[in-house]
Amino acid sequence: PTALPTAHEPMLLLAVTESVANSATFTYFMAGALRKRISSDMVPQQFPLQLRTKRMGLLSPQLQERYPDHPMELELWARQQPLVSCHPHALHGTLFGSAEAFVVLPNATRVPAFLLNIDANVTAKPRITRTRLGGTVKLTGDGASPASPSLGSGDACPVPQVKRVENLLKFGLWLFGIPRANSESLSPVL
Repeated sequence: PTALPTAHEPMLLLAVTESVANSATFTYFMAGALRKRISSDMVPQQFPLQLRTKRMGLLSPQLQERYPDHPMELELWARQQPLVSCHPHALHGTLFGSAEAFVVLPNATRVPAFLLNIDANVTAKPRITRTRLGGTVKLTGDGASPASPSLGSGDACPVPQVKRVENLLKFGLWLFGIPRANSESLSPVL
């Protein structure tokens, strides 16, 4: 247990326990809320890897050969409940996710391309500046591994080069995810 500070002036005290945080992640996980589908039109134009087979050829040359310049979709979900641990000046989270890629054919049929397991460790440090609550988020470790050599029928493409996917995920989080999370802040709290 941690002793709460004595208030000498008006202040906002926010305390979150690991039990509350992990109960919330359990609830979201069990409700299926930790699932996201990303289509090619949702990816920012400045992102270096667009969800099209033409661009994914870097990761899996066979993908471009079999399906030249088709749009793709990516489905992301939590394989297990995310875990949160509280430390004096930071929150740490461990995420266990999967990513499945599909090629979208002209008739809207989705063809499985590859399935990866992606695990990540994240550290968040909250802070209050004047009247705003904010913080920083840092990726402290991650990894990607093939979940299966191929999906569906024999027409599925082989697993892409996992190290390249892992590097692109790190780059994407560094370029877009972390700065976006760090730029968000809540409305005035005082």
